[in-house]
Amino acid sequence: MSAIAADRPTASPVAAGLIDELRAALAPDRVHVGATELGLYKRDASNIEGRASVICFPLTASEVQACVRIAVAHETPFVARGSGTGLSGGATPLDGAVVIVTTKMNHVLSVDTVNRFAWVEPGVLNLDLSKAVARRGLHFAPDPSSQQSCSIGGNVANNSGGPHCLADGVTEAHVLAVEVVLPDGTLAMLGGEEPEPDGYDLRGVFVGSEGMFGIATKVCVRLTQSAPAVRTMLFDFATVEAGAQTVSAIIAAGMVPAALEMMDQLCTTAVEAYINAGLPVHAAAILLVEVNGLEHSVATDVERIVEIARAHGTGAVRIAQDETERALLWKGRKTAFGAIARIKPNYYLHDTVVPRRRLPEVLREVYAIAARHDLLVMNVFHAGDGNLHPLLVFDKREPGVMDRVHAAGEEIVRFSVSVGGVLSGEHGIGLEKRDLMPLMFAPADLAAQAAVRHAFDPVGLANPHKVLPSAASCGDVQHVPAGAWV
Repeated sequence: MSAIAADRPTASPVAAGLIDELRAALAPDRVHVGATELGLYKRDASNIEGRASVICFPLTASEVQACVRIAVAHETPFVARGSGTGLSGGATPLDGAVVIVTTKMNHVLSVDTVNRFAWVEPGVLNLDLSKAVARRGLHFAPDPSSQQSCSIGGNVANNSGGPHCLADGVTEAHVLAVEVVLPDGTLAMLGGEEPEPDGYDLRGVFVGSEGMFGIATKVCVRLTQSAPAVRTMLFDFATVEAGAQTVSAIIAAGMVPAALEMMDQLCTTAVEAYINAGLPVHAAAILLVEVNGLEHSVATDVERIVEIARAHGTGAVRIAQDETERALLWKGRKTAFGAIARIKPNYYLHDTVVPRRRLPEVLREVYAIAARHDLLVMNVFHAGDGNLHPLLVFDKREPGVMDRVHAAGEEIVRFSVSVGGVLSGEHGIGLEKRDLMPLMFAPADLAAQAAVRHAFDPVGLANPHKVLPSAASCGDVQHVPAGAWV
């Protein structure tokens, strides 16, 4: 098939009226139905594929409203999508959905340095916001590893976290208000600039709702003052257990560092080959610890943490001497997922949270699960709050490997929950973990969640088939669609 033929519109006659109305509401060049575009937007960064009927790029809240109203009028599901960095299939379109992409809504609208908040559009990239306010001594605290490419709207949808959320909290703690196009196309303001708006906390309900309650078109985010002093430390350990015990000891000593991150040996080896930072590739695990605050208190915390690490057998102590070295160490942590391509071409990244005291036990089981399924696993995680990110690395061209990958992934999730953990710390439920929700929630709990969803979206067209299993959500599909996994 030629390139021209491949890009020829693929809309069915049934959808023709829908597409014509969308083009009239936006502009023909911001409504796409070519095979190439539909292929690019049939998935997010997860391993789950779906099917879209049309891709729209609105510029304003009124255009988002028009997209939603037209989709509803044609009884067609719609899915909000930001940068597509989500890892749970939350932005994967199903049943020929209309994909409403907010990446062109990418302006920082205003910054209030006195009250420390900013109004931004949903397509603003996470790191770009912090760069925009850095000269004012402020930053946006949630910092996912994908912060160079993930959008604020996506952070809100999934209640994203990041390495520096140990002390500051995840996205929900940094959102004051959200302007939302509700599933019927009306515009609403949830929350407000004041600390305690009147009425129900619908802002808190919306953050983390994964596109089921509407589409954010404007967000008021809390800005955090940048600390005057920062120190970043790197420790290496002969066992993963020693590193995990060091984490628990630091917290038990009454300190809550800005970040506590761990990588195992396989991950460290891949990262070092990528960035050449002098990381100790011989170690079973490395621990990255960052503290910030006033200079005197930071110096005291560094001394105490170094003492704790040595008491738990650290092989070496490395303290970044300047901002360049600190940035290099953080580059290693933030690029870990990309570095694994040096080992295998594909990976399946999981996201669970377990009690800190159970970290050594859970990590041993993760390695055992991978071995049973003849897979490699790399562990890189937010050790301070027990948020695990096991990466199962593989080559999908190998016959039968995907069955082993998915079986191992489900075992990891089930074991994490069995020790008192939860399904997700920051990636969301989406399609990936929807059918595992009963591991955590009783039927009455799921029914209550479905009732809230129904209150926002009685028709059920806003990102359907996500998060809630069929028994709780009145007709959602009971399984990931055939052929969805790749």
